[in-house]
Amino acid sequence: MSFVKNAWYVAGWSRDFDGALRALTIVGETLVFFRASDGALVALEDRCPHKLLPLSRGKRIGDTIQCGYHGMTFGRDGKCVRVPGQDNLPKSAYVDAYPVQERHGIVWVWMGDPAKADTSKIFDMPEFSDPNWHVHHGDGLHIRGHYLNVAENLVDPAHVSFVHPTTLGSAASEDVPVHVSTSGEVIAAWRWIRNAPPVGFFQKFGGFSGNVDRWHYYYLHLPSTAVIDFGSADAALNLPEENRGEGVRIFALHFVTPVTEDYTIDHWMHLRNTAVGDHEASAQMDAMFRVAFAEDKEVLEAIHIEEQRPQKRKPIRIAIDKAPNVYRKRIRDLIEAEAIEDLGEPERPTFVQLD
Repeated sequence: MSFVKNAWYVAGWSRDFDGALRALTIVGETLVFFRASDGALVALEDRCPHKLLPLSRGKRIGDTIQCGYHGMTFGRDGKCVRVPGQDNLPKSAYVDAYPVQERHGIVWVWMGDPAKADTSKIFDMPEFSDPNWHVHHGDGLHIRGHYLNVAENLVDPAHVSFVHPTTLGSAASEDVPVHVSTSGEVIAAWRWIRNAPPVGFFQKFGGFSGNVDRWHYYYLHLPSTAVIDFGSADAALNLPEENRGEGVRIFALHFVTPVTEDYTIDHWMHLRNTAVGDHEASAQMDAMFRVAFAEDKEVLEAIHIEEQRPQKRKPIRIAIDKAPNVYRKRIRDLIEAEAIEDLGEPERPTFVQLD
């Protein structure tokens, strides 16, 4: 399976990019990034059209990149501006330029047709700009595995009880049903665990002395952005689902970026309505998240290894797989739709039937 190209993917955090040339691979394509003199980010195809040396192995000259092999130089729009030793610039002397946007400290790059790069499609949520919420950028989790496995893990509340028993889950949720909604553009899966001890995460950050009601809402935005709304409230409040903002609430955001068919980066961060402005709390939460996400990484990489081995039978599907199954089908549909668009309309019929 290939990738959805007409989409915004996360290249990293704004803090990761400066004036230096930085090479990244996204959906199988190699790019070189740098921050131009006006502060804007530039993303170009990382391959000189002459001898194919990566431009990231060259050097910046002002807001241009000079190839490190024969000195061909390219502007921030990808067009060649200099060929040493000749005055004419061949029309084919260019590299692709990719649309780039920065929002809330996140760097987004459009990997498809630049004419279709709609900035209104960039993921956003009102809590980013709400002073009652703390925004904290985490790390990039590097996983040797397929991005579909990584993304579907992020719309699967059922695994939390077994993979994260000391941090995000516990045995109390093992048999609690998972609810799924696949009718809209966003795939959702969720469940509530009522009147149970707080999990490790909220034992530390919730300040609860007794049992809690806790929730996990997983939202998967195509092609690969996941929002996990999780939190806890004192069980005595019997908090309605729609009022969970009154509890201790955290949004864990996962921007899943396919690198190749066998390698994925999960850029993760969180927003919270507790410990606002407390940077020490951010560091402590990061430490717990790293433990939990390392548990995911171990499972996902083991699955990827087994997927490469000969299979005796197809993997079975069970009730909790509804959301992941719908997700995979929608990704297939998007990839097929892009393939059909690339074919275009025939200029004339290729077959005419004469009766």
